[in-house]
Amino acid sequence: MEGDAEMLELFELNFSDLLVLSSSSPSSRVSSSLSSEEIERLDSISIAVMETLGPSGPGLLAITGVPKASELRKSLLPLARKLALLQNEDRRRILKEHSLGSDVPLKNLDRIVSSFAMQLKYVQDQELTSSGSSRKGDNSNITKEEHPDADNLNEFHDSEFENLGNIFKELGFCMMELGLFLAQLCDRAIGGEELEQSLLDSGTAKARLIHYHSALDSLVLKEEGRRKRSTKGPAKYQLPHGSRESEASILDVKTPPEGSKLETGGNEGRSGRTSLSSLWQQWHYDYGVFTVLTAPMFISPCHPLTRKEKDGFCISCDREHPPPDGHTYLQIFDPNKNIVSLVRSPPESVIVQVGESADILSKGKLRSTLHSVCKPEQLENLSRETFVVFLQPSWSKKFSIPEYLRESMVLNGQCSWAYNEESHLAERELHKVSQEIHKIVPPLSSRLKDGMTFADFSRETTRQYYGGSGGEKN
Repeated sequence: MEGDAEMLELFELNFSDLLVLSSSSPSSRVSSSLSSEEIERLDSISIAVMETLGPSGPGLLAITGVPKASELRKSLLPLARKLALLQNEDRRRILKEHSLGSDVPLKNLDRIVSSFAMQLKYVQDQELTSSGSSRKGDNSNITKEEHPDADNLNEFHDSEFENLGNIFKELGFCMMELGLFLAQLCDRAIGGEELEQSLLDSGTAKARLIHYHSALDSLVLKEEGRRKRSTKGPAKYQLPHGSRESEASILDVKTPPEGSKLETGGNEGRSGRTSLSSLWQQWHYDYGVFTVLTAPMFISPCHPLTRKEKDGFCISCDREHPPPDGHTYLQIFDPNKNIVSLVRSPPESVIVQVGESADILSKGKLRSTLHSVCKPEQLENLSRETFVVFLQPSWSKKFSIPEYLRESMVLNGQCSWAYNEESHLAERELHKVSQEIHKIVPPLSSRLKDGMTFADFSRETTRQYYGGSGGEKN
């Protein structure tokens, strides 16, 4: 199912303004040395933030001017694809050296997303130490006699990833701090300290480096799996340290020419095409307090893939592209307008979106964002990289059903006209997209009960989305 979507330009909150607004209340700003014009400007920004994150807004914004965030993003995001395309043994060793894990089955060759995760703690010493210099990975038992090139290959991989853990943690802590500052700002506007305290009580956040696979990436993984099954010993197809391959199955994927629409950022209009079926990530709500994420990076091969190349294609040689069609391929559903919007944000910004726990704790003053990630179907060799930090309450935090949710539960029971067969055709058509999405997404009212802990809520949410017993997912 496809259709037109509005382009949503995110509200931009400057980091320096966030610092001031998170550390001062409206009354303290009045008694400060700030000019009346500056006080008025800050107050208007605070109001705009709450409107943006509230029931009538999209539920997400972009923070700009964050110190070091741009440099850290440029260093970290390209490593997502490289990690995803490594052989299992090499990847396992590197992840272990940098204290990273994965909540995605990386041996599944049909996966369309690879994720590399770490639990970050507010209380831990954030002074970064040299990663891996004094530790050995799980390849320490490999000898030169068994694999003469093993040392050289490992050394190559290690040099590419030597700062992986440090960059991951530094950017992760930076983004955790942004979430805390925004929680403080919202608390001051709402009254109380519920949001900030819930994050501090938790003391942890989960960070994920995510690679959304291109069609080429999927072919590469399957070709590697085929070779492993058909040969004995180590596979000849090494990824991504510079070896080449000329298999026709891989060369079928074309690279867009220089100067194409992809190069320029493409459509600068106010609308675009969206899909409800061609998705990297299905429609869902995040169930934590805030989800903090970098603007995505898009990567494609730097060489055209043709059957004439006898030497094949260098998998490790890739290049960054501007966002195709000028947006992030993050799409949100606006329940107020019953429309899907494609999100556009500055490439150097950090995006923060509201999760369902913030919705509950703020008693509806903040409203969670229903979202998905769609694929650029005409650019199937393009991959998408991002880094995400999920901020959540402590597992023992108890929830109560907000009054607005009780009212909406009653209202939905009485006002089902939008989905009733007796509705006018135009009304049913207006709600067609909404119906399709809500077939997938279980409503909050079906997952939340009075007195439920966050652990119970997350388990029930995961169970209704994915089935089973409800393991931890975001």
